Amino acid sequence: MFKKNVGLRGAIVLSAVLALTASQGLVAAAQDDEMADGGLVCVIVPGLSNPFFASILNIASDKVEELGHTALRLVHDDKPDVQFQHIETCIQLGANALILDNAGADATVSAVQTAKEAGIESFLLDREITESGVAASQLTSNNNQGAVALAEYFAFELMGEEGNYIELTGRDTDTNAHVRSDGYHSVLDAIPGMTMVGQQTANWSQTEGFDVTQQLLQSNPDVKGIIAGNDTMALGAQAAVEEAGLDIIVVGFDGSDEAIQSIHQGALKATSLQPLATMAVSSAEMADAWIREGTLPEVEKNAIDMVLLTPDNACEYYQYAPVDPASNTNCPAG
Repeated sequence: MFKKNVGLRGAIVLSAVLALTASQGLVAAAQDDEMADGGLVCVIVPGLSNPFFASILNIASDKVEELGHTALRLVHDDKPDVQFQHIETCIQLGANALILDNAGADATVSAVQTAKEAGIESFLLDREITESGVAASQLTSNNNQGAVALAEYFAFELMGEEGNYIELTGRDTDTNAHVRSDGYHSVLDAIPGMTMVGQQTANWSQTEGFDVTQQLLQSNPDVKGIIAGNDTMALGAQAAVEEAGLDIIVVGFDGSDEAIQSIHQGALKATSLQPLATMAVSSAEMADAWIREGTLPEVEKNAIDMVLLTPDNACEYYQYAPVDPASNTNCPAG
């Protein structure tokens, strides 16, 4: 009933693929030793420059291996064609499951359908696709809830319900970018004293966050706050603010360790933490249940509420999971 593991022949092919992907500068690592009674799970994420995606790759892959399977770690760089090539490779290797943070809500549908037709179930996390019934699961953060909570703190606690602000948005092809922006504006647009004087994408990039903020500040010198669609862009914006010698409120979104450290140091003022560790571990466990028992989740889509992080509680989290503040070396006392 279930697909057999790749065995010796598959392990040889896997080693060849690893050598090829390494030469192409991709991230690919797997155990090609005996797989016991486990299977092969491809874990594919957008990239490693954003620590959020790097953490997804590592946490999910480590859990897959802890459960007795082999994890093939791959990066698509937000390129649907590269994502499709990876999935075709996984099909050729006889993979049992995919754990995927996808390269586009529309563009990914056909790729996941191709895997499904080959008998490989896909467990999506972080980003949704535009069709239901194709992936086995779509596990996401409650981006709207997290965005609303952050916008309320930004507006009422930090901005005092007045002043000009800038918004940095994420990649336009990413559904989450729109959900977060819509959540922000469901709060901010209703406050008469607050005016958005600039809105521009920085494509989830810290470098672009820096450059875009520099440009927007030149034409809008009276900005009081900046709200960004992720922590990476927020950190770029914060660096631009500091270089300009300005005192501007900056908030991010994701709950990365870098953002938490910045909050602790008094730079960034807040972020919304995505329950990344929960999503990654749950996706690995669902893949394990499929491989070993042939069972799939009864509900395809689930959203997990996010946590607003401020100076009061930021040090209670590390690597996107709760931690004892006393042992959190990311937030040293002082």
